[in-house]
Amino acid sequence: MRFDELNIPEKVLEGIRAAGFTECTPVQEQTLPEALRGKDIAAQAQTGTGKTAAFLIAVFSRMLMKPSPGRGPSPRALIIAPTRELVVQIAAEAKLLSGSAGFRILPVYGGIDYRKQREEISEGVDILIGTPGRLIDYLKQRVYSLKKTQFLVIDEADRLFDMGFIADLRFLLRRMSPYDMRQSMLFSATLSNRVLELCYEHMNNPVRFSLTPENITVEQIEQEIYHAGRSEKIGLLLGILKREPDGRYLVFCNTRAAVERLDGVLNANGFATASITGDLDQRKRMRVLAQFKEGTLPILVATDVASRGLHIDGVTHVINYDLPQDPEDYVHRIGRTARAGAAGKAISLACEEYVHSLPDIEDYIRLKIPVIPVSDEIIVRGYRRPSGSFKKQGVYSQRKEHHGMRPKEKQSRTGSTSRGPRPAGRINTGRKRP
Repeated sequence: MRFDELNIPEKVLEGIRAAGFTECTPVQEQTLPEALRGKDIAAQAQTGTGKTAAFLIAVFSRMLMKPSPGRGPSPRALIIAPTRELVVQIAAEAKLLSGSAGFRILPVYGGIDYRKQREEISEGVDILIGTPGRLIDYLKQRVYSLKKTQFLVIDEADRLFDMGFIADLRFLLRRMSPYDMRQSMLFSATLSNRVLELCYEHMNNPVRFSLTPENITVEQIEQEIYHAGRSEKIGLLLGILKREPDGRYLVFCNTRAAVERLDGVLNANGFATASITGDLDQRKRMRVLAQFKEGTLPILVATDVASRGLHIDGVTHVINYDLPQDPEDYVHRIGRTARAGAAGKAISLACEEYVHSLPDIEDYIRLKIPVIPVSDEIIVRGYRRPSGSFKKQGVYSQRKEHHGMRPKEKQSRTGSTSRGPRPAGRINTGRKRP
């Protein structure tokens, strides 16, 4: 199905054409006809399938079709997402897809200028996109209201549950316009019972869409796994990177300590890398992500903070240096490659510490991941280990020891995680804020 076959206003079609879209993806083909008719939507949508464009196109089209209540303290549309990275990604796509509609779109999240965001909201916005914590901060200060909000989108609903945001989410929903006075859309990688309960409680008879379990991983991803001891993993990873030096790699570890250790080793051996973890200063995190998106940084090492919401074209390889302990995290991680129909490869290293999660992962994806034998030729021996002065805190630093590597840059090693003053009035749900 083509977008111009749907009841989409010309101003939004301009944005769709600017984004280079012509044919609907399956999730867009299923959800858009109902959403454009004003129906509430609850959709199970795997990562990388175009769900962000699906709900943005629907919201923009409906905003142009439906009379505005007038510029005031209530944004016309509220989009809630679990992480800062996902908020930034949605906002960037929204500004492109809105075309010449002239909507005022504002992302809000922690880690950047609190007062500036507050002032921008108070000036009035059409579409407010944010993480629950920051949205609640401004709502409790009465910077904005949700009483006249016409459209609600909850993205990555299952992740909001996993990160402990359910109390915050319900706080926001209880202060919105009545469920039958707004159009609501919910997207989730899984429609678990707890997610469906949220749908039935706060939505108006949503039309439900689900992918079949057989399609839970993107078909274009070539998956493989190596079984290796913990002591062999670094040498094996170096061998994989040297075997395909022109690749663009996103490497996942399960802990911050593992990320920082691996980042230091890769840099010490001539690979241009940077790392991001949940407690990295937001400005540094956005700078590193921008370098990776632009292609000037070929390797990014990260925790699961990068496993959702990041649409980065051209990621050729996702490597699970640590096999994730949650099968859903595996799906989200490998979904960072093979975006928008491109091919990609997902490589996992299964050591004695994390191999126990492999049967659950294979049951979840309904696929036996092909095992690749570990040969002596692929494992790099005698690699360099980082000196004490070379250890990093997620700051981009490189050496001139490998072709294509950028010059070493002198940067602070403080690894500050300061996020500025913490405003009063937050709900304490016992979880780390995004």
